[in-house]
Amino acid sequence: MSLNKAVLDIRNRQRVKPSPSNVPAAAWTGKDLLDTEEIDTITIIFKTSGCWWGKAGGCTMCGYVYDSAQTEPSDDDLMEQLEKAMKKASGFERFMVKIFTSGSFLDTKEIPLEVRHRILSKLDADERVVKVLAETRPEFVTEENVRDCVSVLKNTAFEVAMGLETSSDEIRKRSINKGFTFKHFTDAATAAKNNGATVKSYLMLKPPFLSEKEALEDIVQTVRDAAEYSDTFSINLCNVQRGTYVEYLWDRKQYRPPWLWSIVDILQRTKKEFPDMIITSDPVGAGSKRGPRNCRECSHDVADAIRLFSLTQDLSCLEHLSCDCKDLWEQVIELDDHTFGSPILD
Repeated sequence: MSLNKAVLDIRNRQRVKPSPSNVPAAAWTGKDLLDTEEIDTITIIFKTSGCWWGKAGGCTMCGYVYDSAQTEPSDDDLMEQLEKAMKKASGFERFMVKIFTSGSFLDTKEIPLEVRHRILSKLDADERVVKVLAETRPEFVTEENVRDCVSVLKNTAFEVAMGLETSSDEIRKRSINKGFTFKHFTDAATAAKNNGATVKSYLMLKPPFLSEKEALEDIVQTVRDAAEYSDTFSINLCNVQRGTYVEYLWDRKQYRPPWLWSIVDILQRTKKEFPDMIITSDPVGAGSKRGPRNCRECSHDVADAIRLFSLTQDLSCLEHLSCDCKDLWEQVIELDDHTFGSPILD
């Protein structure tokens, strides 16, 4: 059975509760970096008809496909989703809007072109919005699409965010099942940069079938390979989302989420090598059994230090972290490659 078929079989067995089409899948506020300045953000996950790749099978770790609408939302539904989400930013004086669809904002089958124009025009008219980030797969990042967005956002910066995950085509295909190549990403990033947009690259630490050391070194190499095409890196730590192939492996004790010590090491090494690059990470679910973790004593403190570094880009945030479990992590790094595919669990 192919990896894509295995992923699709799991997806087809899931039951998803219906939900209103005029309410976003999620919306929340937070902090991010704009250049080197900390800024308020609102993240909006539009409930659309869904990611085309997810419908065909999709990525091994992604459970976001279940956020899609059971009934395709109308144009007015999508605008109502925006209106409801933006209420969360009512107290902000200056902020960035991050748009996600659990698929691709630039896919006109998810967000029709007219609706895209309406959304971007509304955001551009809000003088408090200084930047709009939109996530999309690279096949939709064409020169025409980027120029179109930039032309609508007359007074607002535009950033294209793509889930590159890794620069290794082998890992992207056989561990993640991402459905595109590194060349697709570099072409898309070049098109974005040549037409007035910046590029944010999402990377994935420890997809399935990699040892802890292999996963760590892959991210370091990916930053090196993709640095010339990226303005910002956001390193996501794989967690165990429901209804995914990763969960299938985790249930059978064939997968362990990454250690937080691994991302600390990655941030220290890559920031020293690329001091002018913004490199961030938000360890979602840190310390939980489904999330990235060290031991119970230090997981939350280490995760907080990672988040503080991400907002300050100050390596001193990571310098004085210590715990007895770091010795165990170092042993895992040394031995995990020699366990014939069985992960070293807690």
